Amino acid sequence: MITLEQLLKSRDARARHQQDLLEQHPGGSVVCLTVQLPGPQKRSSTSLKIGRAGVKALSEAFPETEAEVHDLETGFEAYLCLPLPALELKRICCGIEDKHPLGRLMDIDVIAGGEGPLSRESIGLSPRRCLLCDNPARVCMRAHTHTHEELLHRIEQLTRAYKEE
Repeated sequence: MITLEQLLKSRDARARHQQDLLEQHPGGSVVCLTVQLPGPQKRSSTSLKIGRAGVKALSEAFPETEAEVHDLETGFEAYLCLPLPALELKRICCGIEDKHPLGRLMDIDVIAGGEGPLSRESIGLSPRRCLLCDNPARVCMRAHTHTHEELLHRIEQLTRAYKEE
């Protein structure tokens, strides 16, 4: 279980690491995969299964680049540095989020020099939908439309149905 302070510190550290990677790879873009789990438990066998599936999907999409993986108490993170245009990378990464059986549980950000993470809207896509209903995920998240237990049950269903190859 992590605290809000730990979560905020980990987000700051992730943003610093992304900037460091951009400085080390001028002209390139950084892809950052994190696992989306509600609540204070961010590290578990479920998060590891989702993270590994995400890294595998990214490795298949970008076989020339090895991911830097961190299985932290504050959550699973993976980074790739690629010499491709950020918008092209975002399209590929959104394809993984939208088509992979566990993609809805992954957040794959694309960061280019001087910019924050690109949005789905930047490539003409709608915001992500809720795991349990058709509303935008952010609306349900802010309004606490669904219980923590309902979300965890759905996540468990998705991960149980996913068979690692």
